[in-house]
Amino acid sequence: MRPAESILHVDLDAFYAGVEVLKDPSLRGKPVIVGGTGPRGVVASASYEARAYGVRSAMPAVRARRLCPDGVFLSSDFEAYRAHSNRFREVLRSFTPLVEAISLDEAFLDVGGATRLFGSPMEIGTRIRAGVAAEVGVTCSVGVAATKFVAKLASDGCKPDGLLHVPAGETLAYLDPLPVGRLWGVGEKTAELLGRMAIRTIGDLGRTPRGVLERLLGDQAARHLSELTAGTDTRDVVPYEPPKSVGHEETFERDLDDPVEILRELLALSGRVAARLREDGYRARTVTLKARLANFTTLTRSRTLGQPTDIGADLYHVASELFRGLPGERRRYRLLGVQATGLVEAGAEQLALLHGDRWGDVERALDRISGRFGQGAARPAALLDRDRGLASPGFRRDTPAPYNHE
Repeated sequence: MRPAESILHVDLDAFYAGVEVLKDPSLRGKPVIVGGTGPRGVVASASYEARAYGVRSAMPAVRARRLCPDGVFLSSDFEAYRAHSNRFREVLRSFTPLVEAISLDEAFLDVGGATRLFGSPMEIGTRIRAGVAAEVGVTCSVGVAATKFVAKLASDGCKPDGLLHVPAGETLAYLDPLPVGRLWGVGEKTAELLGRMAIRTIGDLGRTPRGVLERLLGDQAARHLSELTAGTDTRDVVPYEPPKSVGHEETFERDLDDPVEILRELLALSGRVAARLREDGYRARTVTLKARLANFTTLTRSRTLGQPTDIGADLYHVASELFRGLPGERRRYRLLGVQATGLVEAGAEQLALLHGDRWGDVERALDRISGRFGQGAARPAALLDRDRGLASPGFRRDTPAPYNHE
């Protein structure tokens, strides 16, 4: 008989910070903060020692340093995080193929068909926690419930390193005292609006007449929140969904206004996006440039290609032309980003098209070098001095510079 509570939400605890501790065990027990190294940086992850000082993810680095002046601030190492995330998913898939990865550090599982082999959902949750600790080296928290929404709330509620089961018959009792802001779709402004009506908990919302909510939030939002308040969530665990986009963006420690330097950054971003496309087996039809000015105005421009591509030179060609088409001269930019959308799978026919493609051959050679010697072992000549902030005399504005092995 299929258990009523067969949905698990598994969330790695302070994942990025945990991986940094694995890389350097001397950091254990210290307030580790990942992603806040520059003055404009944003905290990506904070160990629980850092959280005791009030540091949270998405917090500006400046504020994090004020709260935790003795914190150990580290740059993000996504190559290491991705490697540990792959081990995490292997552990989950050893129990069921019904794994829906949400990000590098969290996933939903439907274990309804795995109970004969591995025991009850709670027993599976216990096994997963042990497996993650042994194979990944970090702790995780597991929520067990009848729906994805409640399972997610349960895992959040037992952090860190916990396991919480919300029986189907006790769902409403569990939800009732929780802050209304815990509902998906209730942000800070909506919570403030509801608070003015003395609606502060999920139970308060459930006791509010539907008509009042419709007048306050609109029909669609009222229906969505009423369903969640009643514990209703009909979404299934979806094992795999193709990505809609691949992108990278960077906020700079100082504003950039030199066109040569800006184009060099676009070259680097285009290369990273293309490498991800090839790694994941996709090509892109559309390239989008994102540019944020010093006054925080954000400009976006897009162009659709005649043929989909996974080549950084192609992405850069479009991104650089989009940049040159932006209004104004010598403007200062605090953030640049390149995004690839309109993704299609790279099939066998693409291999034939790429035969003899010089840039395609070069970039795939870079992939092999990076895979063997590590990220950054080879790069375009224009980027050799990028980390030192020096202009490259060989950089051409109309095409990507030659690729050299560093």
